[in-house]
Amino acid sequence: MEQRFIKIEAMTKETALKLFEQTQIRSVWKEEDEKCCFSIIDVIEVLTGTDRPRKYWSDLKAELQKEGSELSEKIGQLKLAADDGKIRLTDVADTEQLLRLIQSVHSPKAESFKMWLAQVGRESICQSLS
Repeated sequence: MEQRFIKIEAMTKETALKLFEQTQIRSVWKEEDEKCCFSIIDVIEVLTGTDRPRKYWSDLKAELQKEGSELSEKIGQLKLAADDGKIRLTDVADTEQLLRLIQSVHSPKAESFKMWLAQVGRESICQSLS
């Protein structure tokens, strides 16, 4: 099975679009933390294929809180460009948080997404060193 992981620097060093299987994942580089954060809604959409990723995330967040998970408390919001071009606050997660989140999403794409996430992280580290 061929896997296509493509990274696109579409906006600035701080904000970029990344592609996972031809689907855009919005991301932000947080210089102060030296971490890349990804739009949770975009990740949910890719993993589940749902046409209502915001609803899925809302339900999942409520479920995680009910189970006593601290993950949803650690999720931050950053301004990202929406489909309509407007800048909006969006729930984002860094790599560690996303890996924990993926464990809660039952998806056959989870393993390939983890590999993609590792590649994006490696590329981000290499860019920050150059």
